[in-house]
Amino acid sequence: MKLKLIILGILLFSGLRAQPFIPAKFYISPVSGFDSSAFTGLKSNSISEIRLQGDSLVWIGTGAGLTVLRDTSSVFTLKTTSAPEEGTLTDLLPEGAVSALAVSGDTLFAAFAEDKNGQTAGSGFTYSVISTDSSITWKYFKQPVDAAGDSLAPFAKRFFKALPITVTENNITYDASMAGGYIWVTSWAGGLRRYNISENVWERVPLPLDGDQTLNTCEAAAYEDAEAGQVLKDYYLNPRDPWDGISVKSEDALVYGQHNHKGFSVLAYADTVWVGTANGINRGILGANGCINWKHYVPGINSLSGGFVVALAKQEYLGYRVIWAATLSTGAGESMAISYSLDDGETWQTTLAGERAYNIEARDSLVFVSTDNGLWKFIDENPLDLNKPWALYKPARQALPIGSTGAFTTDEILSNRVVTAVYENRAFYSSRLWIGTDDGLGRALDIHGENWEIFRSNYDRNKVYAYPNPFSPYNHNLLNGDGYVRFNTAVRVSFVINMDIYNFAFEKVYSEVFDRRIRSSGALKWSGRDQDGNYVANGTYFIRIKYDNNVNWVKLIVVK
Repeated sequence: MKLKLIILGILLFSGLRAQPFIPAKFYISPVSGFDSSAFTGLKSNSISEIRLQGDSLVWIGTGAGLTVLRDTSSVFTLKTTSAPEEGTLTDLLPEGAVSALAVSGDTLFAAFAEDKNGQTAGSGFTYSVISTDSSITWKYFKQPVDAAGDSLAPFAKRFFKALPITVTENNITYDASMAGGYIWVTSWAGGLRRYNISENVWERVPLPLDGDQTLNTCEAAAYEDAEAGQVLKDYYLNPRDPWDGISVKSEDALVYGQHNHKGFSVLAYADTVWVGTANGINRGILGANGCINWKHYVPGINSLSGGFVVALAKQEYLGYRVIWAATLSTGAGESMAISYSLDDGETWQTTLAGERAYNIEARDSLVFVSTDNGLWKFIDENPLDLNKPWALYKPARQALPIGSTGAFTTDEILSNRVVTAVYENRAFYSSRLWIGTDDGLGRALDIHGENWEIFRSNYDRNKVYAYPNPFSPYNHNLLNGDGYVRFNTAVRVSFVINMDIYNFAFEKVYSEVFDRRIRSSGALKWSGRDQDGNYVANGTYFIRIKYDNNVNWVKLIVVK
C-alpha cells in the first residue's frame, strides 16, 4: 500500500533548539584587517583540526580559514572568496571557520562554517585531488540541503522517506572521513551524507531509528514497491527532537523526530563506516550499490559511557582493532568519558570518566585524547589491559634558544583546553606531536611535551598592544583557573622586560619583570590581579612596558 505523507509542521528546518546544546569543537573567528589574499601565518588562534599529508604537509583548520605548514617554519593561510562558485575549479576557498578536515593520499577535503544571522551555518565544502602540489585547485560544493518537496531521498539505487532539510543554519559539518569511494560527512541538522566520488553525487544516508538496534538497507525484504521505485518500509528520517511537536502523519501512525539522525562524528575504512550521533554509535558494513547493514549501540544496552558521541578513532596494534569514542552525557547514568571496544562494538568499556573530550588520535600503541583539561596520553602495551595508565600533559610552553645568547624565545598556550592533537612520525619532523587549542597551534619538540614551538596569529609585529582588549580575567585565556591578557612587543626587544600597571588614578597596582634568559618565563601576560593577588576593579588601566631604552604605554579596559 502506498503511504501518503503529510507534513504537520513546517518543511523549513531552521534548527533543533530544544536540545540543550550542540557540542561544537570549532569557533568562528571574525578577522578584521586581513584581505582575502594568501597570508603568511595564522589568521586565527582558534585551531579546530590538524591533518598530516605526504612527507611534510600539515593542514590546519582554524576559526578564520585553512592554513598549511609546508616545512618546519613556513605557515600560510590560503586565499579565500566571499562568493565561491559551485562545481568550478579554483584556487580560492570559502571564507569562514574550518569545521572538518579529511585526508586520503593526495586528496584533501575541508568543510566550512559561517555566522548567519546570529546562528552558525554550514557554508560548504572544498575538495582537491592534488592538495600535495605546490599549486592547488579546489572544487567547491554548497552545504547539502534538500528541496522543500523532497520527501523521498535516493539511496543505493533505492529510496527512503525523509524530512527535507532546506536551510544551512545548524547544518554544520562536524566531521568527515574518506574511504570506499565515498566522502562521508556528519551534521547536527543535515545528518549523515556521503559524496560518491565516481558518480559525482551527494546522498543522504539513513541510520537506524532511536529504538532500533539494526537497519539493513541491503535486504530486498526491507523495501516495498512505490511509484518512485523501491522505498524502505516503516522508516522516516526526521532529525528533529522527538518532543518538539513536529511529526509526519501517514495512514498508519505519527512519526516523530529521532536523535540518532543527528551526526557528530564519522570514521570510514575499507567497507566499514562508524557514525557517532546524539543517540549512540552506528557501525555500518557496505554492500552492493553502497547499501549499508547497520548495527546501533546505545548507553543503556551496550554500556556506552554517554549518548552524544562526538569523536571516533581506530587503533590497530598487536593484531587487535580498538574503536575509541568520546561521549557526552544525555541523561542519568551517563557521563562525559571515553568508551572503547575490542570486538567491533559488541561490548564497550569506559575510561577517563568525567573528561569532556573533543578528539581522539590513535597510532600503534599510542592514544591521545584532547579534552577541556588538556591532552591525555597512554602507551597501551597490552590492548586487553582494561586499566589504562593515562598521563596528562602540562600546558604547552616554549623556550627556544636564541643562538648562543643564553636567552630564549618564550611563549605559552594560555588555555588548558586542547581541541585536537596529531601524532607526528614522519621522517621530516621526527617523532613529535601537534596540538590545536583556542590559543594557537603547538608542536612538541619531543614526545613528552617538555618543550614546544608555538604558532600564533600576530596582527602587527611592530607595535606594542594588549589583547584581548577589553579583557575579562573570568573569560579570556583561561589557564589553571586564571584568565590572562597578553601584551605584544616589537620584534626586536631586549631579554628583560619591565611591566608596571596603573589604575585610572595612576596608582600602581602591579609590577613584574620578565627575563627571557629564564626558560620558564613564558608569555608576557597579566592575570588581572593586583600585587596582593586580588582581582582589580572594572575600569581603565595603563600599562608601562619598558625594555632597552624604550618605554611604551598601553591602555587596557578590564571588564569582569
